[in-house]
Amino acid sequence: MKKEKGLHSRNIHLQEYNFDALIKDYPSLASFVKKNKYDALGIDFFNPNAVLTLNQALLAHHYKVIDWSVPKGHLCPPVPGRADYIHYIADLLAEAHDGKPPVGTKIKGLDIGSGTSCIYPILGNCIYGWKFVGSDISSDAINHANKILNSNPTLKKNIKTRFQKSAKHTFKDLIKSDEKFDFTMCNPPFYSSLEEAKNASSRKVKNLNVNKVKKGHTPVNKNNPSNFGGIKAELWCPGGEISFIKEMIKESIIVKDQCRWFTTLVSKASHLTELDKFLQGFKPTEIRTLEMHHGQKTSQILVWRF
Repeated sequence: MKKEKGLHSRNIHLQEYNFDALIKDYPSLASFVKKNKYDALGIDFFNPNAVLTLNQALLAHHYKVIDWSVPKGHLCPPVPGRADYIHYIADLLAEAHDGKPPVGTKIKGLDIGSGTSCIYPILGNCIYGWKFVGSDISSDAINHANKILNSNPTLKKNIKTRFQKSAKHTFKDLIKSDEKFDFTMCNPPFYSSLEEAKNASSRKVKNLNVNKVKKGHTPVNKNNPSNFGGIKAELWCPGGEISFIKEMIKESIIVKDQCRWFTTLVSKASHLTELDKFLQGFKPTEIRTLEMHHGQKTSQILVWRF
């Protein structure tokens, strides 16, 4: 089977999708799977319902997670890419465990902004058996995540959700005084305003429509680009990801003795220089940038510790 370009070497999604096996464990996927012009099975990735169902099937088949969903209008996280972040954190932790990624509930992670899908804690527990706290500023997100966890006893036992009362804070008033975490992780909102998020979505729709017309597909409605979900907290915050990560860095000093590693995704490589300079002002003992490659896309993970 063809290997997916760039995914982590331990990522179970390195190979192309086995649709027969996925459909066997998640029959709802069958209606979205068709043969393409090369006589190979696939789905229409322009169809948000197909994408959601594929990710549900991946979680059911590979991780035995049932009743996983995201509410309409929210971001649907692609499972293979999200799993990569977990594997890179495992590499980080392996340095203190004789080079072997640690497994089991002795390892505890904190996910800032776990959202409705709770995807990072779910994958971290399923792949490595780690315990998690998943936080969010949205009570609706917390409630939906709890519904997923309640349907999966092992996940419910090892993943706890926590409501962050203040949208201005990340770690402050969230981590309890007697808690310790092996790592924190975060996928921060990209954009600085609703207008910027809408413009980015419009550009994606325009590019999609160019490709769809070339391939004979129906264009996406530019006035209702449902392929690109996401509510405010998922897509934007004042100042965008730079401001969000800077606030995270400032608050990390408060809990520096309670967290071994701090990590966050950085969507734009051009932001790294400014963030690195800002981070150095807090005198961490170590700063790193890890790269993840997904096809033609490269993502960065900013890592630091005190």
